[in-house]
Amino acid sequence: MKMQVTEIAKAVQADNAEQAWPDVNVTGVAFDSRQLTAGELFIPLIGANDGHQFIQSAIANGAVATLWASDHADSAPTDLPVILVPDTLKALQQLGQYYLKKINPKVVAVTGSNGKTTTKDMIASVLSTQFNVTKTHANFNNQIGVPITLLSMEPNTEVVVVEMGMDHFGELDFLSRLVEPDVAVITMIGEAHIEFFGTRDKIADAKMEIIHGLKEDGTFIFNGDEPLLQDRSATVEQRKRTFGLDATNTLAGSDVQTSRAKTSFKANLWPDETITIPMMGAYNVNNALAALLVGDTFHIRPAAAQKAIASFVPTENRTEWLTGADGEAILSDVYNSNPTAAKRVLAAFSAVPTNGKRIAVLGDMLELGEQADELHASLATELDPSLIQSVYLNGSHMVALAKVLADKYPETAIHYYPTAGQPQLIVDLKQAIDSDDEVLLKGSHGIHLENVLAALEV
Repeated sequence: MKMQVTEIAKAVQADNAEQAWPDVNVTGVAFDSRQLTAGELFIPLIGANDGHQFIQSAIANGAVATLWASDHADSAPTDLPVILVPDTLKALQQLGQYYLKKINPKVVAVTGSNGKTTTKDMIASVLSTQFNVTKTHANFNNQIGVPITLLSMEPNTEVVVVEMGMDHFGELDFLSRLVEPDVAVITMIGEAHIEFFGTRDKIADAKMEIIHGLKEDGTFIFNGDEPLLQDRSATVEQRKRTFGLDATNTLAGSDVQTSRAKTSFKANLWPDETITIPMMGAYNVNNALAALLVGDTFHIRPAAAQKAIASFVPTENRTEWLTGADGEAILSDVYNSNPTAAKRVLAAFSAVPTNGKRIAVLGDMLELGEQADELHASLATELDPSLIQSVYLNGSHMVALAKVLADKYPETAIHYYPTAGQPQLIVDLKQAIDSDDEVLLKGSHGIHLENVLAALEV
């Protein structure tokens, strides 16, 4: 980004846009004064804290101008250009949209209950074989993060890949209309945020908002294995393309093989090729199929796209294999969990070869609302005593799963601990592990299974 203060003031329709502005170049934006670098525009947002109070920190770190809420005008700094606006967040969004139209890249928007960050990274990797690409940093995927992503584009950006998250109706509608995507992608519909929506049907309705800003000549790419999306796509007038494991999809995957380090599969559009991704789990095949289908939509050469998929580096891969103190293999995924993600990881874990036992340690999944116990119990479908020999459960909702597993597993194979019982879980687990075993740790961050991981690594 490179704009002069005068241009920014006009773009956001500043209350003081007509004043004389100095010739100051702005090279970026920041809403966190601690992360701001020299030459950037400071954007004080009002949330739990009022960002206006951190202006001196921003100036010390090199801010060359600032947006400023008009109702805070009395406290505005006098030693740098101040752009007065009614609402600094709305002004940030206006500026992001203005800069998007100025650079005029193609826009790929990505959402989904799971897999959107991985899919976004894969798409960016594929498209980068032919285009100059900017992508969402980390998971900057909300009403703040999306305009920040837009404003991070270099002037030569040809495609911007924008991840979009949501937990309430209306959020994707707003973000989609903000960026007006050329391609909109939905990875899948799960139970994430079901506390707010109540049903998967409503989650699907909310995810479909991503097409509200889709250009008339745009393309809607979605998981064709999901009936909820198939039903809702019937009214979409733009071009539609699907991915999934069912042979009826535009891009259909098959012959999936997985190991700790990689997953391979075939695809109907290139039947003679074996495609490899550097991640475990059949669930990541759908993410790769989505990215390859976006690449095909942009006419990326198949060989280049497949090479990019094979070597891409994920922004966020919280599922990682580690080695415990006794030599056991640990599959750690301790920072987030929901029923769909947990089932996918359990299925992948069950498929990885081992010479020892497989042991699953599962912590509570949070923000599931009134359906929490039922959804915890549903994990039983992915727990088979012939594949996962023992299960350790931690948290108040996991007792529901323990009750269901009592009918599938020997009594000695199910170990339940209330939330406060985690120290005893650690003691018992360490005693049960042998060097050839594989251990899965999966739970929401609030249950703190990272403590279990730390204990196993000592």
